Amino acid sequence: MQFTKHLREPVMNGEVTCSIRIWQRPRVKVGGRYRLDDGFVVVDRLMQIEFDDITTRLARESGFAGKADLLKTAKHGAGENVYLVEFHYEQADSTNGSN
Repeated sequence: MQFTKHLREPVMNGEVTCSIRIWQRPRVKVGGRYRLDDGFVVVDRLMQIEFDDITTRLARESGFAGKADLLKTAKHGAGENVYLVEFHYEQADSTNGSN
C-alpha cells in the first residue's frame, strides 16, 4: 500500500489510520503487511463503501484537506469501487533483523 510523500510521516506517527481508495477490486487484504519506510502498514479492516460516503471529515481523517483534495489522489486506474482501508503502522523489529 503506497502513500503520497506528504502522508508518509503522519501514517508512521499514527496520525493517519485510514485511507480511501478507488480501485476495480481490492489491492490489499485484511492482515496484510505492506512496507513503508522502516516498518509496515498493517491492514486492520477493508470495507467497500459508496462514493457518497466520502465526507469532508473522512477525507481529513485520511490526511487530506478535504474531499476534492482526497479525490485527486484516491483514484487508481479505471477503478470505480470505493474502499475504506483502516490500518496501523508497525515499526520493523530491529532486534533480530527480520521484517
